[in-house]
Amino acid sequence: MSEHALHPISLYAFEIGWVAFGAIFIFRKKCSPDKTRKSDRASIVGIVVQTLSLPCVWMMPRQHQATILPLSFWFQFLSTILVVAVVIVSLWIMAAALRVLGKQWSLQARVLENHNLVREGPYRFVRHPIYTGMLGMIVAGGLAWSHWIGFLVAVALFAIGTAIRVRSEEKLLREQFGEEFDDYKRSVPAVIPIKW
Repeated sequence: MSEHALHPISLYAFEIGWVAFGAIFIFRKKCSPDKTRKSDRASIVGIVVQTLSLPCVWMMPRQHQATILPLSFWFQFLSTILVVAVVIVSLWIMAAALRVLGKQWSLQARVLENHNLVREGPYRFVRHPIYTGMLGMIVAGGLAWSHWIGFLVAVALFAIGTAIRVRSEEKLLREQFGEEFDDYKRSVPAVIPIKW
């Protein structure tokens, strides 16, 4: 198998993954009709900045069939395997997170009157698994398609937007659940499933 044969595999995995990414959010359960107890408008700024990171992966493509780093066939081979694996895992994490959240999910950070602190599914490993999945899709895009400059811009925008979202969401959760949320925060990392 040549490098030219490997490139389309990672590219198709990346493209199909983005279609599935959109479908996960389009076909999710609709928001709960329960009354919102409290919301935070700052979270909308975060989602806008996060969203700007996504086209950055697409808008600066590399030259046709070039790898993100001009290394050997084995780098391209491992990169292709990584793209496929990261896309699959990222999609699973986002779909599982939305399924567990159910109707509690919303675009704007909010807590409902009957809100539950979700700790099941992917929430056992990270506090914000949807953002983990989005980051995975950006990484897959960087490896499969994007010029390294576009990839770095995308990661920077995503990090800024995610920091805003996490702060906004966790402020509401802290106010709603108090010590229970603090215990959860101490034991589970925010986005990357590694304890520092």
